Amino acid sequence: MASGRLIKLVVFELLEFAAFSIPTLVVVEQFATAYQSSRNRAEKTHYWLIVSCSIAYVASVTLLIWVPVKVLLYKKRHLAKKIKGWRPVLMMCVVLTTLPSFSFSIAVTEVQKNINGSTNNLPDTLPDLPVSLVLTSLILVDIIEQLRTYSLRGRQKSNEDRHIHATTLQQVRTVTHDTRQNEGTPAPPQPARRTEASLAPAATTQGPAPELAGPQELSFQSGILRAMSQRDVRAEIFLWNFVLWADTIEMVRVAGHHAVYKSAWLFPVYLFSFISLLRMILTPQNPLLNSLGIMLQDLPFIFVRLGLVIDLGTVTPVLGLCKNILVTLSYIYFNYLTKFRVFSTFELSSF
Repeated sequence: MASGRLIKLVVFELLEFAAFSIPTLVVVEQFATAYQSSRNRAEKTHYWLIVSCSIAYVASVTLLIWVPVKVLLYKKRHLAKKIKGWRPVLMMCVVLTTLPSFSFSIAVTEVQKNINGSTNNLPDTLPDLPVSLVLTSLILVDIIEQLRTYSLRGRQKSNEDRHIHATTLQQVRTVTHDTRQNEGTPAPPQPARRTEASLAPAATTQGPAPELAGPQELSFQSGILRAMSQRDVRAEIFLWNFVLWADTIEMVRVAGHHAVYKSAWLFPVYLFSFISLLRMILTPQNPLLNSLGIMLQDLPFIFVRLGLVIDLGTVTPVLGLCKNILVTLSYIYFNYLTKFRVFSTFELSSF
């Protein structure tokens, strides 16, 4: 009987291969249908030629790139451990699947424009299935790569729960240690009182003030509230992956709006959406992930969304524009401006 680890490996590899190959086949098939409608519809030669080329492309990159890299990462464990900061599997998906899919999505729109002769006869919206399939497949591969280090059975505590538990233990140990020291050593004699003038220089030469304590979080030990407060890191991987890429998903869906795909805004929308997806190549623990998130997503999206709102109206949510502006400004302020003296004054009040 096959072990659980082997079954997990086979299922993960099959899901990743499906997410790697299916989006390209679906998007190219849509392009073949649009191109065939511009030709003699009774003759299917062009349709089957394009579809066969897509199948040949997927087979070629699978045999020449996907399978060798997968075998190399599985057999050479020491080589896989040396790869830090980025993920080869996500890089193959982004470059070999997402890039061709976005390119053919643009080509479908251009073919439909050529068929109708103008943009007035185009449909009001583009089909959402191909774009959603591409992004869902990419997010699925990201989730699988993060789940590889976890067991799919049993319980796994959330990272916040581990941090709270470790902090509580550290506080208990510190209080116990201080209590034992106070019991074992006599109280030192009280020094003479100092004037306020003598205390002022000493206060200025002390180290930085302690960090402000955050609000105390609730903890439930029994009952239905304890069952509702359970958190598992594996479930949070699914949640935060979709939350993380919600902005890019919304930007790509804007390309399906008739005012966008009938204009030249279609190209920058797809271009900067693809550039934002390049962050997925990095590991979640990469220290460059936050800065690249600003440079590859939030900052370019500010200009794209601002241009869309000015030129075409509110075809993109204003909430997304506000999010990009606030995230960019807060990152620059807290990471760089606070290093200057005028912004470095420590707040003694929590309000």
